[in-house]
Amino acid sequence: MTRDEVTARIAARFGGPFVRGYVASKLRHDPVYRAALEVLQPARGPLFDIGCGVGLLGFYLREHGFNEPVIGIDHDQGKIAMAGEIAAQYSGLDFRRGDVREPFPAGSNIAALDVLHYFRTEEQDDILRRMAAAVPPGGVAVVRDAVRDGSLRYRLTAAQEAFSRGIRWLKAERLHFPTAEQIVAPFRSAGFSAEVRPLWGRTPFNNYLFVFRRPASGTTNE
Repeated sequence: MTRDEVTARIAARFGGPFVRGYVASKLRHDPVYRAALEVLQPARGPLFDIGCGVGLLGFYLREHGFNEPVIGIDHDQGKIAMAGEIAAQYSGLDFRRGDVREPFPAGSNIAALDVLHYFRTEEQDDILRRMAAAVPPGGVAVVRDAVRDGSLRYRLTAAQEAFSRGIRWLKAERLHFPTAEQIVAPFRSAGFSAEVRPLWGRTPFNNYLFVFRRPASGTTNE
């Protein structure tokens, strides 16, 4: 199945032209889903998707043959309700209303796509430390977020996020973008290897992909 076919198949499951258009645009233009698939497809064990929104990562993974259990949480009840309706058409997908400041299930691979910048620095640090603690030996954590570096891309990203928050599509208390080093530090100190690369594709946004792998045994600091 081609990327366009997968996009159309997922988008068609959503009701209403606005949401279908949003879903189709995200899956067609945002490179994070393909990047996350490449990292997560060989992974074993459950995936905990924090800030899952309407469930796009879980649906995208399922459509590409990823069959491990996926639990997604988001504080937006409306988005969780949409995700839950569509999850009934798949197996092993569970979407719940939750807060990323609450405990994470141990022994899970973790995805956190565009989540951190809605929290204060101390909350971000706590979330990252708990993510690292939850990942099992041999497991992986995938983080995608825009980083604060003063670039034009960063300023455009901050403006777009402020707009989405202003129209209430994003029900966020605040916007506070972390630095790249702030994201990496808790994982490096816990012995994970770290891969960091730009992931803005054809968008103007200052997004980076962070892939953290816990060794199957022993520790490493790359």
